[in-house]
Amino acid sequence: MPRPLRLIAASFALLLVTACNSASSGGGTPSSVRGVTADTIKVGGIVSMTTASGYSKKDTDLGARARYDRANAEGGINGRRIEYLGAEDDGQDPARNLAAARKLVQQDKVFAVSPMSSVTFAGADFLDAQKVPTVGWGTLPSFCGPAHLYGFNGCLVPTPGGTLNQTWPEGLAAVLGGSRGKSVALIAGDNDAGKFGIRTFTQGFKAAGFQVAYAKAVVPATSMPSDWSAYTKEILRSGPGGGAPDAVVSVMQTPYNIGLFTALKRSGYKGVISDPTDYDPGLLAKDATKQALDGVHVLLQFQPFESDTPAMRQFKADIKKASGGTDVPLNMHMMTGYMSADLFLAIAGKAGQELTVESFQKAAGGFSDTGTLVGDRAEPKGQKESFGCGALVRLKNGRYEVAVPFRCYPPIPFG
Repeated sequence: MPRPLRLIAASFALLLVTACNSASSGGGTPSSVRGVTADTIKVGGIVSMTTASGYSKKDTDLGARARYDRANAEGGINGRRIEYLGAEDDGQDPARNLAAARKLVQQDKVFAVSPMSSVTFAGADFLDAQKVPTVGWGTLPSFCGPAHLYGFNGCLVPTPGGTLNQTWPEGLAAVLGGSRGKSVALIAGDNDAGKFGIRTFTQGFKAAGFQVAYAKAVVPATSMPSDWSAYTKEILRSGPGGGAPDAVVSVMQTPYNIGLFTALKRSGYKGVISDPTDYDPGLLAKDATKQALDGVHVLLQFQPFESDTPAMRQFKADIKKASGGTDVPLNMHMMTGYMSADLFLAIAGKAGQELTVESFQKAAGGFSDTGTLVGDRAEPKGQKESFGCGALVRLKNGRYEVAVPFRCYPPIPFG
């Protein structure tokens, strides 16, 4: 080939290679950035949609989808739309949780996992080691410390040296007219999450001035008791002078709470009953469930659905649109997914056009905003402590009502 023709051919080849590299680089983002292209960011989730007990967090997926849909409708994140793959079902099983994490990263090649909502997080170490930004409900110790894991409302179960959220004890103190001279019984499942919950809430309630009369993680975590009498008898004799405590706090989820609360009421208990999960109108479809939950105070770590704020109106509109334009009963799992997605989007937006794990982490390192559905947010604070905000709602005559309005409380040191 004559020299001029060889030069032309070489020049054309160079231009072709340059064009291909540019096209694969995602508009300046290196092609090696997993899950990021010129116009998309690939995200997946891990959620306990099916469980042995029948309890389901499936609406977490709907909440996340609703938030991602709105982000895409508004033009995406710095020009990239979110390609949300939906959530993998871990069945509340550690092995499946790890398998889901591996699938999302190794097969689906996601940039991030958001939401992650389960009582198990066996995939935490893998996701952190693979440098996968992960956002979920920070009810597990895995959300407290690892560089790439974020709780949508912060770290709720800190390690020594961190802080504790006082929303629950301070809220119940308000319900009881103060904590002085008041006793509380705490009960949880016999698993790691339950044991850690008992430890943290024991400290929190004592710090708020309560006498902790009973605090045990003794309920079988894999099979719900058919007879709750052994637990209720011990609880109802744990208060001052061998009487009933002023409040019974369950660090468990339904259907466990239904069994426990029904047994307590049948035993004649008249004190305050509280849990952190049963804010779900769907639970009221059955009379037995409605009766068991009547009068129960439920801890929320977000604004109640009964609030009439711009952020809550936006949330409801987004959920309705994602549900095909129909009004669906709202539940806390929708909020978990929605706010997990919201935190991911907020940090990714601040990371700028050159989205990489490094730019995401840098943005997270100085991230803060105010007035969200979970209060004021800040990172890396949220990897060491909760954002400290919440409310209590009470079920009364088949309807939820705000018992203690949403507010933020100063955290206390955990040790």
